[in-house]
Amino acid sequence: MSAQSHSLVMLRRNFKHIARNPTSVFNAVLMPIIIMLMFVYMFGDAFNVGVDYIDYATPGLILLAVCYGLGATATSVNSDMTKGIINRFKVMDVSRGAVLTGHVIASVLTNVVAIAALIGVAFLLGFSPSASLLAWLGVAGMIVLLGFAAGWLTVALGLAAKSPETAGLAAVPLVMLPFFSSAIVPAEKMGPGLRQFAEYQPFTPIIETMRGLLNGVPDTSDAVIAVAWCVGIALVGYLWARSTFKKRA
Repeated sequence: MSAQSHSLVMLRRNFKHIARNPTSVFNAVLMPIIIMLMFVYMFGDAFNVGVDYIDYATPGLILLAVCYGLGATATSVNSDMTKGIINRFKVMDVSRGAVLTGHVIASVLTNVVAIAALIGVAFLLGFSPSASLLAWLGVAGMIVLLGFAAGWLTVALGLAAKSPETAGLAAVPLVMLPFFSSAIVPAEKMGPGLRQFAEYQPFTPIIETMRGLLNGVPDTSDAVIAVAWCVGIALVGYLWARSTFKKRA
C-alpha cells in the first residue's frame, strides 16, 4: 500500500475512535455552540463593539471551535505512543508518517463539521455577514489552514507528553489563548499589557482576517500576518512531531 492509502486507513481508524468517544464529540462540536449561546445571550449586551454582537463574535468563536477539539487529538496521539499501537503498526509495515497525518486530517475534518454547525447556529441567532462567495472561500481557506497548523502543533504536543492525561492538559493553553485575543472584545478595549498581548499574539490577526472577510472589508495586512503565523506554526509542529516520533517510535 502507498503512504496515501495508509493515511486513509489511519484516518478511518481515528474517526471510529472519535465516534466511540462522546466526550470528544461534545468538546469539538457542542461546546463551541454552548459558548456562543452564553456569550450572545448572557454577555452580548454588555459589550459595545459597534455592530450586532453575534456578527462581531462569530469569527472568534470559529477559531475557538478549532481549539476546543485539540485536547482529544493530543490524547489520542499520546495513547498511540504509550499503549504499544505504534509497535504493532511497525510489524504491519504501516508508514510511520501515515499515523501522524491521519490524526491531523481527522482533526481538520472534525473542525470543519464543528464550524459548520456553529455557523448554522449563528445564522439562527441573527448572524448577517456581508461576505461575497469569494470572501466565504477565503474564510474556508483560513479555517483549513488554521486547522492544519493547530493539528500539527497538537500532534507534536501529544507526542512530547509523558501520558495521555498530560497530553490533554498540554492543549489547554491553545484553548485559552483565544480568550486573550480579539475574539470576545476588541483588543483596544483591554487594559495595558493585556491589550498589547492580544494585539501581537497569533490568533488576533487570524480572527481579524476572517472578520474582515465576513464583513466584506478584508484587510490584506491582517491576512498576510495570519497566513504567515499559520504556516510558521504548521512548520514548527510538523518538524517537532516528526522528530519526536522518530525518537519514541
